[in-house]
Amino acid sequence: MKIYKLVLPLFALAISSAHAAEWPTQPVRIVVPYPPGGNVDVAARIIAPSLQKEFGQPFVVENRAGAGGLIAGEHVARSKPDGNTLFMAANGPLLYSPIIFDRPVYHWKEDFDPISMVSMTPMVMQAHPSLEADTLQELIEYAKENPDQLNMASPGAGTSNHLISEMLQRETGASWVTVHYKGNAPATTDLIGGQVDFNFDQISVALPFIEQGQLKPLAVSSTERVSSLPDVPTLKESGLDGLVAYTFTGLLAPKGTPDDIIQRISSSLQKTLAQPDIIKQFQALGAEARGATPEDFLDYLENEDQRWVPIIENVNINAQ
Repeated sequence: MKIYKLVLPLFALAISSAHAAEWPTQPVRIVVPYPPGGNVDVAARIIAPSLQKEFGQPFVVENRAGAGGLIAGEHVARSKPDGNTLFMAANGPLLYSPIIFDRPVYHWKEDFDPISMVSMTPMVMQAHPSLEADTLQELIEYAKENPDQLNMASPGAGTSNHLISEMLQRETGASWVTVHYKGNAPATTDLIGGQVDFNFDQISVALPFIEQGQLKPLAVSSTERVSSLPDVPTLKESGLDGLVAYTFTGLLAPKGTPDDIIQRISSSLQKTLAQPDIIKQFQALGAEARGATPEDFLDYLENEDQRWVPIIENVNINAQ
């Protein structure tokens, strides 16, 4: 009996390893938590052809939008951990939405295995041209002297755009009113129209409006200046040392997916994201192609969780 109990798990492990070695034997779905056309969706469609070429099976991008990404995240978390269903996640759907929507249907660390980061997109703090402040320091000074007189447009409660605004207020003592919209499009429309004063937005979205002179950039959230806005200082250069924020995209699998599959996908992605043509495609989006080992991606997610989730809880951010 003791021998039987020992052999049985070893036999199961051997079967699992054999299945992992054969993977994939069918099309692999990359589930995206947003509608087609957005930053996360486009990132998934950039990497899918390379994965398909590498593994000899179609990698199909499947859009499951809704509830701040919870619909897609829950679907993947409950999928069979066989490598055939993957989650193309970003900050909000992976880390924030279960808290903001008060629906703990999954937890990123308990229900997913990180595979690799895919891209990093910095944000730009931008203002309507009529705003007298031409630098971040001038805006902060005005907001401290005139609390709650400025209006900041947010594409939704708990988005990265919203959270960096809350962090900035906490770090500087400035105060303004946050106006939440249902997405980037209406927020940008009102900012261009002068109904609100400023916002934080992904450079990929903001750049055309800045180039046309409809909005003026004050600072970028990256560690270094970005090539598309070389004259715009970073938040660090503007006196906010340590305040860096990116919108990331990354690939994850349901918890319990064989490690061999995780490592194979991660290795393939890292090679893909180092290719010059792939780098150029992400640069065209205002993003940086950035692969990572599963271990490094896990460390990154833990740091982001520890940094931003307390802000959500302390400010009591919710989608109700």
